[in-house]
Amino acid sequence: MEKELFHLVEKGTSAVMAVREAARQLQEAGFEELSFQRGWGLTENGRYFVKHHDTTLFAFAIGAQADLRGAVRIGAAHTDFPCLRIKPNPDVSAGGYGQVNVEAYGGMILNTWLDRPLGISGRIALAGEDVMHPEMRYISVDRPFMVIPNLAIHMNREVNKGIELNKQTDMLPILGLLGEGAKEEKMLMDFLAEELQVKREDILDYELWAYCLEKPQRAGIKGELLLSPRLDNLTSVQALLTGLINSNPKKGLNLIALFDHEEIGSKTKQGADSMLLLSLLEKINDSLGKTPEQAREGLYDAFFLSLDVAHGLHPNQMGKMDPTNKPVLGRGLCIKEAASQSYATDCEAVAVAEQICRKGDIPYQKFVNRSDMAGGRTLGALASAIAGTDGGYRGAHPCHAFGSGNYGGGRFRSIGGFCHGIFPDHIIKAGMAWGLEGKRKVIRDEVDKMQGGGDFAGFPVWGHGKCMFHGRCRGTLAGAHGV
Repeated sequence: MEKELFHLVEKGTSAVMAVREAARQLQEAGFEELSFQRGWGLTENGRYFVKHHDTTLFAFAIGAQADLRGAVRIGAAHTDFPCLRIKPNPDVSAGGYGQVNVEAYGGMILNTWLDRPLGISGRIALAGEDVMHPEMRYISVDRPFMVIPNLAIHMNREVNKGIELNKQTDMLPILGLLGEGAKEEKMLMDFLAEELQVKREDILDYELWAYCLEKPQRAGIKGELLLSPRLDNLTSVQALLTGLINSNPKKGLNLIALFDHEEIGSKTKQGADSMLLLSLLEKINDSLGKTPEQAREGLYDAFFLSLDVAHGLHPNQMGKMDPTNKPVLGRGLCIKEAASQSYATDCEAVAVAEQICRKGDIPYQKFVNRSDMAGGRTLGALASAIAGTDGGYRGAHPCHAFGSGNYGGGRFRSIGGFCHGIFPDHIIKAGMAWGLEGKRKVIRDEVDKMQGGGDFAGFPVWGHGKCMFHGRCRGTLAGAHGV
């Protein structure tokens, strides 16, 4: 399934575009789109999806028996990634150059965004006849559109000793050259108006992002590494999409939640730390004619999986890892644990994850932060606390360079097998068991009986925060998915 991941990475250039691509895959697989604003006539064996604010998506498959007790399986990932957000009134003129005013979104490694071709992606609100419903248009410029240049070493002799970049003054992309004698031009706004075939004054607002244009590619002497932007967390998005699409539950509910705003804390109207998931589950239960008591019973007996990426051991910085828990690229997915419960894992949930891996012959590792180093947090602890589901593990293969513009990874087999294992019909037909060698994992029927949930890290990477996780000399080396 390498092809599907590469396609999602190339098309999912913002949270908006990632959700649009996810919706396309679901529609082609026969899923029916719903709306939160209308009633739902759900049926047994039904397959549905619903979007929220264009950047969050839920999709679910109902079993032939719509009894939700002991048969609710939920997988969560996030659609956003560290990047540069374009501010309102974006055009800046300086020294004969047209630039764009931007701000950092999420935890970025700023210097990895320099000297790279950048595109723009997102949505734009236009003036319309109904003031309560502006016209929404979508855009993704997939050609080298902007660049943030480095300063020449002759003017910055100390650069290799480490330079702190200022987010306001050092990170403004160049859009183009101003006309001779021109003091100010509305370069970006004029471009958007021309692209959308509207007047400039009809553009009321937008959510636009600068993204790394480099495409995913294999690397390593045997092609065992994957170098790509947006692996955090489109790998997990594709894993859940493929697993759900290929599922055929006999009982209960298979559900995936693709949330926005994980990179900025999730406490938003479309983030995991909202009432959105709980409201969705209540609406599903109401449509299926379940009583509130039946709904609660199904929810508290549910299995919740939060899927993201994990830090892989960096060979040049081995001291940054815990002495006994240090995932290596290519050696399996990660189960992440933290005393702070930032990963929502408890020993029962971990045991569930390990049994799924053992039943499917899926290699796995464990990750814990150094005791003197704070780690991040992701969706599991937030969503499960609100919804009331059990436990969690944050599942990912190891990677390097989190927050980079270009991440790295390798083989995808392990995370795929696991995603299939959480759904109750052992659906390992395709999904994320999509290794570069095409091997598939098999989860036995016993997995159907497993319950629990948690935060689970899919694969380790290098360099969270980089523009692109990769192995070029100008950027942090980016790692491989677990085998």
